[in-house]
Amino acid sequence: MDDLLVFHELARALTSNLDLNSVLRTVLEYMDRFIDADLWALLMLDYERQELYYTHLDGGKNELLRDLRVKVGEGLAGWVAEHGETLIVPEANTDPRLNAMDTGFVVKSAIGLPIRGRKGTHGVLEIFNPHLNEHSDYNIAFLHILVDFAAIAIENAQDVARTQQLTITDDVTGLYNARHLYAVLEKELSIARRDSKSLSLVFLDLDRFKLVNDAHGHLVGSELLGHVGRHIRNLCRRTDLCFRYGGDEFVILMPATTREEALRLTRSIHSSLASSAFTVGKGLKLHIGASAGVATYPGDGKSVHAILGAADKRMYSVKSSGRGRVEA
Repeated sequence: MDDLLVFHELARALTSNLDLNSVLRTVLEYMDRFIDADLWALLMLDYERQELYYTHLDGGKNELLRDLRVKVGEGLAGWVAEHGETLIVPEANTDPRLNAMDTGFVVKSAIGLPIRGRKGTHGVLEIFNPHLNEHSDYNIAFLHILVDFAAIAIENAQDVARTQQLTITDDVTGLYNARHLYAVLEKELSIARRDSKSLSLVFLDLDRFKLVNDAHGHLVGSELLGHVGRHIRNLCRRTDLCFRYGGDEFVILMPATTREEALRLTRSIHSSLASSAFTVGKGLKLHIGASAGVATYPGDGKSVHAILGAADKRMYSVKSSGRGRVEA
């Protein structure tokens, strides 16, 4: 009966939570309660790079592992992720998959379990130097139940996160949409006020974009917008946030950035955009220029609408005086 209560509690704790980080913390909490080992860790799969990265460690005992990435197929976790099977290594010194690991401590034995659901493998649970006893078979069975429930919970959390992401993403460019801009700008302005730092915003409008639609059609125009949006995102810093405001207008939010720094960065983006050729349709190469206005908190305003309005006004000032420049 006690076992049934534990499993019921585990299932409820994992499957009722739709936040990925909370799900992962719950997995580690149950590990702490039921498994005795020198170290255990949770790795998640980076699907794009096909690498595993450590997300949670047993109390942060080993900081060496935190920045370590493991390629699928390599080491204990990589083998488990590739094959989707549990791996139990009673003698680490006889297994090359463990000999190759640089953990910073002596590994005598290890267990790796795949966190695998209906959509594939999502991660791996690693246990180093488990203190096994006459209840070992029971503990292994519990671990399998744990990772099965974890896989269901992770997939549910990822589905919710994906849905939430769609509501704030522009489907043409993959950038954030205007609705998200207002929420993020309000938040970043609060941070700038609290920390007494600058915040800059760029309003960028493509020059004569209507001619592209008129000459080549809206499908080509939309494809060009997608290319331009991705190009702008690639040119920005990791701390910058990019939005498609609407039509052929884009906004770049630059936290903790002065007017001078924002002007320099925007001129670099503007220059790169103007010199780039984008291949659309059936091999058609198009060039497109832009006009941009820069506004900075607190000098140009202290509210969402004031900052957006100042940048928009400067962008239209460029438009009305010849296009193809940046004004701050």
